[in-house]
Parts: sequence; structure tokens; C-alpha cells
Amino acid sequence: MTSLALGPAGPVTPVGPVTSVGPVTPAGPVTPAAAATQRPSAGSVHSWDLSTGVDGPGTRFVTFLSGCPLTCLYCHNPDTWRMRSGRRTSADDVIAEAAKYVRFISASGGGATVSGGEPLLQPVFTGELLHRMKHELGLHTALDTSGFLGVRATDALLRDTDLVLLDIKSWDPDTYKKVTGRSLRPTLDFARRLADLGQEVHVRFVLVPGLTDDPANVEGVAAFAAGLGNVSRVDLLPFHKLGEAKWQALAKPFTLHETPSPTPAQVAAAREVFLSHGLHAV
Repeated sequence: MTSLALGPAGPVTPVGPVTSVGPVTPAGPVTPAAAATQRPSAGSVHSWDLSTGVDGPGTRFVTFLSGCPLTCLYCHNPDTWRMRSGRRTSADDVIAEAAKYVRFISASGGGATVSGGEPLLQPVFTGELLHRMKHELGLHTALDTSGFLGVRATDALLRDTDLVLLDIKSWDPDTYKKVTGRSLRPTLDFARRLADLGQEVHVRFVLVPGLTDDPANVEGVAAFAAGLGNVSRVDLLPFHKLGEAKWQALAKPFTLHETPSPTPAQVAAAREVFLSHGLHAV
């Protein structure tokens, strides 16, 4: 797994507040965002990366948006929680940057992923990026989301999404609330909607000793994912503390400081639960 940071210190540049430029002319791009806003689309962008093996298949151009309604205890990017921490960036700038890597990305069987933060906190901007990555650049598209704001994903946005990377952080509602500060139900409702649409989904589950690794919790996530019928892969992610320095820099207490990473045996045991339900778990 590799990741090459490209922004925001480099190519992401502020473009200032977006002001109305009147109706979109026929010569301009007729995209979902243009139709909805009648003006150029822009959003709060934290950064963009080229990554391999962690944000969908192949090498991906990953746009990380700022702002997230969850406050996950193990979040490795707490610097993306506040939308105002990002830079106001136009969709044109993001697409222009991604276009530089299309040949390289396509050769790897990769694509483009919109992540965060929580991209559905900015649904119009997210829809614009997915639409243009798919139709202008010809890239496979992925949406990385917790599903908590799934009701904001329009059918048009999902039609422009080839793959949803869905984080199901716990099956037990109390544990989910402890981990994220939010309710589990919206994520499950969104997962069921994706199943009804036949949308391909990769489920992501972080195994945290003493928090999400209870056998009944793992079994619950596995049974639910298997019952959806559209989950082609489960990414079982061992908890790590690589983002702890960011918490310290933000003067936020990292309450999992003493929590160890799961052992290989613990990860293998959890993987067997998913495999026993007929899921492809890695």
C-alpha cells in the first residue's frame, strides 16, 4: 500500500468565494452540480493523493474533502473534521489535477475516489467530482463514506459512482455511538438502499481490541453484510495509532493511546467470521 501526498501544500490553491455567474450557458458543462447551482461548483478540500491498495482497486486519485459529522475515536485524519479547515477549491482545479495522471491510473486498473472527512457533507460538490471523473476523464469512480449522511446521496450521484466504500464501524448500536458519537441506523439504512439499487459495495470494518472486536459485534457486521447481496469485498482493517500525532497537534485527547493493535491471530479470527458468511475478506 503506498500513498503519495499531492496537496494541499502543493497543487491545491484557494480560489476564493464562489459567486453566481448567472445561468449556465449551453457551451458550459451540463453536470448535476451545474444544473443544481447554476454556477461553477466548489468545495472545501483538505488534500488530494495518489494511493495504491487503500482507497479502491488499483492506483487511485483520491480527493479528501473537509468536514465530518462523526468524531471516531480512532480517526487518523481528525484534521478533516471541520469544513473550515480545508481550502475552497473549484471542481475545475481538482479535475485538472486528476487529468495529469489519467494514463498512469488507467494502466493500473485504478480510478478516482472521493473521500474525507465525509464527502456527503458536500453532496453537490461530491456529485460534480464523481460525474466529471467518470464522464470527462473516463475513470472508475468510488465514494468513501460512513453512510451516516446517505440520505444526501441523490440517485444521480450514485449512478456516477461505480463503487461505494462503506464504513460499518460497529453492529452494536451502543458501541457505534461510543466510537463515532452518532447513531448506527442511518448507515444501515443507506446500506440497504445501496443493496436495492444493486450498487457494488466494499465494506470496511476497523478491528479495535476492547472496542469493536467482541465476537458478537463482528458476527453482526458479517451477517448483515452477507445478507445485502451486493458486498463484493470486506476490508478488515487492524486498528493503528498512526494518526495520534495529529490529535496531539490539534490538542485533542487521544483516548485510545493505551489500546494495542490487534494481533495477527485476532485479525485472522475476525476474518474467519466474514469468510464463514461467504464474504471475500482481506
